[in-house]
Amino acid sequence: MHSKLLMYLRGYVAVEIRGRDIEAFMNISTEIGCPIWHINRTSSTSVRLFTDLNSFFRFKSLLRQTGCKMHVVSRSGLPFLLSKMEARLFFTMGLILFILGIYVLSQLVWRVDVEGNEQITYDEIIVAAKDQGIYPFQWKFRLQESEILSRTLTQALPGAAWIGVDVKGTRILIKVVEQTVPEPKVLRNPRHLVSNVDAVITEIFVERGRPMVKPNMKVKKGDILVSGILGNEENSLVVVAEGKVKGLVWHLYDIQSPLTHKHRVYTGQSKVRQYFVIGNRALQITGYGKLPYADTESDSKRKKLQWRNIILPFGWIREEIKEVRIDKENIEVRDAKSIGLSQARADITTKSSKNARIHSEKILHEKIEGGKVYMKVLFEVEQEISTELPIIQGE
Repeated sequence: MHSKLLMYLRGYVAVEIRGRDIEAFMNISTEIGCPIWHINRTSSTSVRLFTDLNSFFRFKSLLRQTGCKMHVVSRSGLPFLLSKMEARLFFTMGLILFILGIYVLSQLVWRVDVEGNEQITYDEIIVAAKDQGIYPFQWKFRLQESEILSRTLTQALPGAAWIGVDVKGTRILIKVVEQTVPEPKVLRNPRHLVSNVDAVITEIFVERGRPMVKPNMKVKKGDILVSGILGNEENSLVVVAEGKVKGLVWHLYDIQSPLTHKHRVYTGQSKVRQYFVIGNRALQITGYGKLPYADTESDSKRKKLQWRNIILPFGWIREEIKEVRIDKENIEVRDAKSIGLSQARADITTKSSKNARIHSEKILHEKIEGGKVYMKVLFEVEQEISTELPIIQGE
């Protein structure tokens, strides 16, 4: 092993000796101390062998003495490698600087991510982390041990039960486990349940309080549905009225539905822009110039460079900008009416109570004018109609 390393450092060559007096050449080489090895006869007048670099230069005088000729087959060893590198100095220096730059950049923190937080804000965690030296473009070797950072951040953020700090390549992930605090019990004052709209009662369920209405009764907005006062004038008890009351409510809608439908269509024309990304900055490389399209949609794909398990702060973005046009399609009157009614139903469901249900709908008036269908529609909806009304002391 030692001799092989020494030969590599000194340099050696494989040569082919041609001539009629090859034996004399080899004998003289051995006598003057020129090492030769791996000797293979390739023909009756030629032999292939290896020798070190110093002996190679001494062979010239021996070749003249014996009348032989020499042909170099291969060159190996450090001196030849250095010679090649010297011939390609700028490439070699660039390669060394590139590797050095990658190593230096991999020792920096490029991203700080937070996950698991709900009550504690992202900004609070980032500020506390910065106080401990955790921020972008910080050297990783300047950071404390993960256990120390975890303990310090947990103490700095009162709402945290545990915080973990995980260094993954050039990214630091802060995992937050928040403390579970039971919600305070809401103090509820005595109250009535009253109607928030004019309606006809369909269903009443009382958990606490005195029912004041029955099914099929008509009530107005503000009428008491469930009283929070129990008993009579002499013996009364004020409680928090609880229950559910449903009733039929009427909603009058003025609906406008167009007889044309607009939709976006891709024309097949597109333009691609390429960006080189460094950290959070992007430098446009291709796709310069004003877009020749009136209306467009864009689709971007980002790719990050990775070396082993380290995500490097370099990458590129490919953005494809597609031309679109607006096409108009005529709609039948019945379809336009159906679309308008569906939108009105969706609006009723959103604005009404959670379990609202449409019982019936009646078109009171309908006309077509200016490319639209106009309708006045009455919806009969079953929904919860109760709301709270505090009981004033002395009532």
